[in-house]
Amino acid sequence: MTMDHTSVRPWRQIARRKCRKIWVGNVPVGGDAPITVQSMTNTLTTDVAGTIKQIRDLEIAGADIVRVSCPDEESTAALKDIIPEVTVPIVADIHFHYKRAIEAAQSGAACLRINPGNIGSPDRVRDVIKAAKDHNCSIRIGVNAGSLERDLLEQYAEPCPEAMVESALRHMRILEDHDFFNFKISCKASDVFLAVAAYQQLADACDYPLHVGITEAGGLRSGTIKSAIGMGSLLWAGIGDTIRVSLSADPVEEIKAGFDILKSLGLRHRGVNIISCPSCARQQFQVIDTVSELESRIAHITTPMTVSIIGCVVNGPGEALMTDIGLTGGGSGTHQIYIGGEKAHRFHQGDQSIVDHIVEMIERKAADITSGADPLSHAAE
Repeated sequence: MTMDHTSVRPWRQIARRKCRKIWVGNVPVGGDAPITVQSMTNTLTTDVAGTIKQIRDLEIAGADIVRVSCPDEESTAALKDIIPEVTVPIVADIHFHYKRAIEAAQSGAACLRINPGNIGSPDRVRDVIKAAKDHNCSIRIGVNAGSLERDLLEQYAEPCPEAMVESALRHMRILEDHDFFNFKISCKASDVFLAVAAYQQLADACDYPLHVGITEAGGLRSGTIKSAIGMGSLLWAGIGDTIRVSLSADPVEEIKAGFDILKSLGLRHRGVNIISCPSCARQQFQVIDTVSELESRIAHITTPMTVSIIGCVVNGPGEALMTDIGLTGGGSGTHQIYIGGEKAHRFHQGDQSIVDHIVEMIERKAADITSGADPLSHAAE
């Protein structure tokens, strides 16, 4: 088993908001289900081959759900060819044209994402509900600060948490009035303060699952930081059942960032969590280069584990006590290896590269965990 210290440290426990459980295809969202991570394709949906390839890349990265834009009839028709070729449930992203939602449901979409601010009259929303019922689709009510209904903007003068929540609750009631309850809600904004405040109010106002995100967050670096601050604040408070990190970057990076945010809060564990020092004059090997190469070499590992890479003995032994595999830099190119928090062996850098040695241990550890073998069985080697 991997090391798990959260059970003995109650101050690290996050009490998730209690809510209903819904289903997006065969993936549960809310209730006692794990927080799911999703992304959205940026290919033309009519490019069936290109879209399938991107979805498969997202599947490999760990995506639980993938959203696909359906701006026209050709795109909804393409879903019939795309959905059978992928394993994750597909959410059809619908704006302006309610008929696209009906067509997407008929084409096999697992969920329909509709924006109340631009989907049209209540009658059109009712037609979408009927299609969702007929084809066993869930729905996401997707409220965005940038596309609120005109009457709410007139009432509140500007996008604000109260206007966003009122929009969400208004459309929630429409679904409920038609005996439809298989839905989740989002209240996204590009402003962190606005988004967080809206989600906090919405969390108190309903018991439906919440899709959490900071919309249009920015590029890879700035957008990840912005999302981590906003989404991290909400997740820390127990708010959020499925997440999407919205980045102007390769969609695979959204999945990586999403899992990193969840891992940092102990809410989801997938792959190797590397704990490493920023390096300084005390380092006994090139920490930055080692970690950079190591991250690339172990990207394929999905087994949860923690690995510490520390350049010297100041913090190295202490960090190693709390990780599955640890490396602490020592003098004369000889470093200490820890497994399961215990000293395992000394490693002489001249015999093998550090990265090769750590990768071998990680892969062996992953195989041990998968097979159910004692993860410490190789400690003496």
